[in-house]
This record gives sequence, structure tokens and C-alpha cells, in this order.
Amino acid sequence: QVQLVESGGGLVQAGGSLRLSCVASGRAFDTYAVGWFRQAPGKEREFVAAISWSGISTSYLDSVRGRFTISRDNAKNTVYLQMNSLKPEDTAAYHCSADRTYSENVSKTPNGYDYWGQGTQVTVSS
Repeated sequence: QVQLVESGGGLVQAGGSLRLSCVASGRAFDTYAVGWFRQAPGKEREFVAAISWSGISTSYLDSVRGRFTISRDNAKNTVYLQMNSLKPEDTAAYHCSADRTYSENVSKTPNGYDYWGQGTQVTVSS
């Protein structure tokens, strides 16, 4: 069993930056792929970024590529999402998730993940 806790959200002006962290408890986290998803009120959960267990493979939503960077530190059981040049449309609750499949492939759909955190709110003002 893995528990995920996100942090780092907050209120920021457009053009600003935030770094989200996802800390995992439990064994074998370093063999799991991790994804970040976001959900705004009234909208479906949307894939943002994902990273394989090794960190070699990454994937991004087109609208965040070049602005967001996903990374991980397996020694700290932590995955990060560095968000730069934030826009009001990035406003959402951000959730991290873990896929226990031991593979370099990363999923872009919520049902590809086994564990979820409670989320951290990101609000970008114009």
C-alpha cells in the first residue's frame, strides 16, 4: 500500500512559478511510475505530466510542455512538478498518482494509476 501526500500549491500571479511535491510512504515507490493530474470545478480530471520509475521517460500535456517539468528523487520517495510561466487556465486541484506497473511506459489516463493523493490547490490570478 502506498500513500501519497501533495504539497506546494497556493495562490500566484500569472507568470509566476510554483513547485509541487508528492511524497510517498510505503515500499517500492521507486519502482512506480508517477503522474500528475488536475481537475478544475465542473471539468474532468486532466492529465498533466508523468514520469517513469527510472525518470528516463516523461510525458506532458501539450499546453504545459516547456513550462512544467516533472522530476523525481527516489532516495526521498518524492516526485516534483516545477510549474513556470503559470496561466489562469492552470488553476485547478493537482493530484499525484502512482502506477505500480514496473515499466518505462507511462499512462495518460486516470485508470492507469493505482494510488492517489488528496490534491493541492493551485490558483493563478490574472
